[in-house]
Amino acid sequence: MKQKEYMEKIRLEADDGQVLEFYVEEQVRIGGCDYLLVSDSQEEESQAYILKDTSIEESGMAHYEFVEDDEELEAVSKIFEQTLEDADLEF
Repeated sequence: MKQKEYMEKIRLEADDGQVLEFYVEEQVRIGGCDYLLVSDSQEEESQAYILKDTSIEESGMAHYEFVEDDEELEAVSKIFEQTLEDADLEF
């Protein structure tokens, strides 16, 4: 049996107060901005999302937002696809 490698888990609070948990698959820095590729499960058939780090350094708190702009999503997803050559990503 192949042991799964440990993935960092992050928690986000939605606007409605619901806490969402995601597994961090990969991180890239593009144009001075950090992006996370996250999934909702460690299973092969999981839903993937791209989050943008919109934190303000002075606050000391991390803040991430879902990338919703189609052009930005397409550009960042291509970088993640190149980084994770063996992954089949659909957003």
